[in-house]
Amino acid sequence: MFIPERSALLAIDIGNTNITLGLWYSGAWRHDWRARTVHDKMPDEYAALVRSFLRDAGMSYAVIGAVVMASVVPPLTHAFAELTRKSIGLEPLIVNARTKLGIQIEVDNPEQVGADRIVNAAAVHQLYGGPAIVIDFGTATTFDVISRQGNYIGGSIAPGIGIAHDALVRRAAQLYKVELAPPPSPIGRNTTHAIQSGLFLGYICMVEGLVARLRAAMPDGDQAKVIATGGLARLFQQHTDVIEIIAPMLTLDGLRLIHALNVPSQPYAQA
Repeated sequence: MFIPERSALLAIDIGNTNITLGLWYSGAWRHDWRARTVHDKMPDEYAALVRSFLRDAGMSYAVIGAVVMASVVPPLTHAFAELTRKSIGLEPLIVNARTKLGIQIEVDNPEQVGADRIVNAAAVHQLYGGPAIVIDFGTATTFDVISRQGNYIGGSIAPGIGIAHDALVRRAAQLYKVELAPPPSPIGRNTTHAIQSGLFLGYICMVEGLVARLRAAMPDGDQAKVIATGGLARLFQQHTDVIEIIAPMLTLDGLRLIHALNVPSQPYAQA
C-alpha cells in the first residue's frame, strides 16, 4: 500500500524485554515490528534500526506524521525521544499519568503506575468498556482493573513466567530449561514434566486464582470481562477458560487512542 508523506502514526511501546513499534495508516495497523530492549543502546543505533524496518517495508521516515510512545525504561524514553526529534523531525507524545487519557487513575500514587498499564487501561475502556481485568503477559505479568465507570482502580504485579523459569534454573543446579507447555499429566514422571507441571500449570493456577480474588474485591466483579495481551496470551488461553478476549495489539491501540484524545486536529490515530 502506498502511504503519502506525513500520513502515518508511529506508536512505540518500550518494555523491559522488547520494544514494539506499529505504523497506523488508513484505519489499520499496516506494519508492526519488535526489537530487543538494550538499555545502553544509543539513539543513533535505534534510529538505524527503525530506518531499516521502514526500508524493508518500502518506506522511509517521511511517511510518519506523528509519534506517540509509552516507556517503562527511562534511559530509552530519552533515546527514542531524541531519535524522534533528530531523525523524524517531530516532537513525540510521551504518555504518562498526567496525559489526557480518557480515564481517571484512582490509585494512591498515579505517577508510579507503569505507562504500559495506563495505556492498556485506556484502551480497554474505549474498546471493551468496564468492568474489566486486563492481563498483560510480559516481563512481569500485570493484572489491571477497570471499573464500570472506566476508571483505573489498581491491580496486581507478578513475576512473568520467563523470570520464574530463569530463576528456577539458575538457582537449582540439577534443573534445566524446558518448553513452556503443559505436561501430559500434572503428576510429572520425569524432571521435564515435573518442571512443566509446576511452572506452566502452576502459573495457570496463579492466573485463575488471582482473577477470582480480583473479581471478589470488585463491586461488580462477576460481570468483569477478562482481556489478555502479550506474547503468551494465546498459549495460556488454550488451557484456561478465565481469559475471554485476546487483544494482541492492545497497547498499540491504547497509544493511538490516547494520541487522538490529545491531538484531535490530526487524523492519524482515528479509526
